[in-house]
Amino acid sequence: MAHSVRSSFKHTVMLTAAFAVLAGPLQAIAQTPVPPSPGQNGNPPGSMLPAPPTPSPTINPPPPPGPAAAGPASIADLAEGLLDAVVNISTSQSVKDGGAGPQPQIQEGSPFQEFFEDFFDSPDNQNGNQKVSSLGSGFVIDPAGFVVTNNHVIEGADDIEVIFPNGSKLKARLVGTDTKTDLSVLKVEPKTPLKAVRFGDSRRMRIGDWVMAIGNPFGLGGSVTLGIISARGRNINAGPYDNFIQTDAAINKGNSGGPLFNMRGEVIGINTAIISPSGGSIGIGFAVPTELAENIVHQLIEFGETRRGWLGVRIQPVTDDVASSLGLDRARGALVSGVVSDGPIKNGEIKAGDVILTFDGQPVNEMRDLPRIVAESPVGKDVDVVILRDGKEQTVKVPLGRLEDSAEAEDDTEQPSLPEGQGQDMSPDNGAPDDQKGEADQGPAVTFGMTLAVLDEERRKSFSIAESVEGVVITAVEPNSPAAQKGLKAGEVVVEVAQDFVESPDDVATRIKMLKAEGRRNAHVMISDPAGNLRFVALPLE
Repeated sequence: MAHSVRSSFKHTVMLTAAFAVLAGPLQAIAQTPVPPSPGQNGNPPGSMLPAPPTPSPTINPPPPPGPAAAGPASIADLAEGLLDAVVNISTSQSVKDGGAGPQPQIQEGSPFQEFFEDFFDSPDNQNGNQKVSSLGSGFVIDPAGFVVTNNHVIEGADDIEVIFPNGSKLKARLVGTDTKTDLSVLKVEPKTPLKAVRFGDSRRMRIGDWVMAIGNPFGLGGSVTLGIISARGRNINAGPYDNFIQTDAAINKGNSGGPLFNMRGEVIGINTAIISPSGGSIGIGFAVPTELAENIVHQLIEFGETRRGWLGVRIQPVTDDVASSLGLDRARGALVSGVVSDGPIKNGEIKAGDVILTFDGQPVNEMRDLPRIVAESPVGKDVDVVILRDGKEQTVKVPLGRLEDSAEAEDDTEQPSLPEGQGQDMSPDNGAPDDQKGEADQGPAVTFGMTLAVLDEERRKSFSIAESVEGVVITAVEPNSPAAQKGLKAGEVVVEVAQDFVESPDDVATRIKMLKAEGRRNAHVMISDPAGNLRFVALPLE
């Protein structure tokens, strides 16, 4: 029995020793450090003592996976519902070839002489017609087939074709066009109702709002780009009613006529122009806002033409000097320099020298606002207009006429009428020798560097001044004088000073003295050119 116990104990000790022998090398493999180089922490050179073991590195388990980082909200659903309403506009135009032009001079006997003669003298190269094609964009606004695009996309085209996203094509006819806003409406005849989009209110859009452009850049087909509204009310000198939305959504060649959408899928602009030295998008694109375009599109569909309101006045900007001379708190409004004699204003509701501050409830912040606001107003409507006259604001009611393309208020061929009552005040009393003698005795006067004289018949003929013009004639202007800096020239006529008519040099001098005594910084002066066109200048009194 004892022998059996000793044998079991011995067997157990041997197994334990065997496991220890096997486990020792495994642990060493797992924990053996890289021997330190001489001079580092560890045993000094020649030492026989083993270095203490390096502790095992602590390995932290990776954190449990969390939700993936989210990017900007997708617009895929929005774009998918709008792509079918945006179309490509393909146009073709026959252009008459003017011939080969001057031929290059080739030396007689040159080996290239026969080649040049065959090319330049070929009948195929003389006065033929070439077919020129172009591509643009457009969008359907009515399931019945009305399509909006830019005028410059289809201008001069002999053939217009609308290409839909599914590849189908329909011939289109031009319903109407408006060159001043670069808008056109086309009509196709679909067999089934088309996918259409609706107009939104661009007035509600703010700088920084997201917008999406869809179009046909470089003829690639339907493309979607995203950006924000960078600015509003941009004037790029494209027309008289410039009020563009500026966006950094990529707009390139071929996007013209395509829609600019808000995030509700409403059209708030028609992509029209870009600024690009390279020809590609640099993040500055312009769209006609729907506040201007929607009414024009409806008029083109209904009448085939635009029917804009017309006030019948000539206007000029209100500069800081003019604002100061009129007592305005700042430069704002539109200064009336003349009234069209056969225009809507018949009873002197508005006169030359008035400043239009508000039109039909809309503020006129600068001169270019007025033509746009008037054009958008209904023809025949009686409109309340707030004007500044004689330093006081007053409200007048004026009727609106219709602006004809052949007769615009801003056209240089129109002659403004003289201010109301001015003709009577300016005309001398015929048959009054004393008045005529007093007028003749008036000598020239010099002020602001300009020489002023009575406008008699001799000077009228000398400067070719129209009979309708009255006032005090400028006979000379000194270089670099205040008058010269304001652009005044000999032969022009001073009609009013501070809205008071003048007929002699003394009248001008007296009125200027009064303005100085009142503490005015500028003299507000109405000037007429020899033809009778009026403008206002502010001459400095300090």
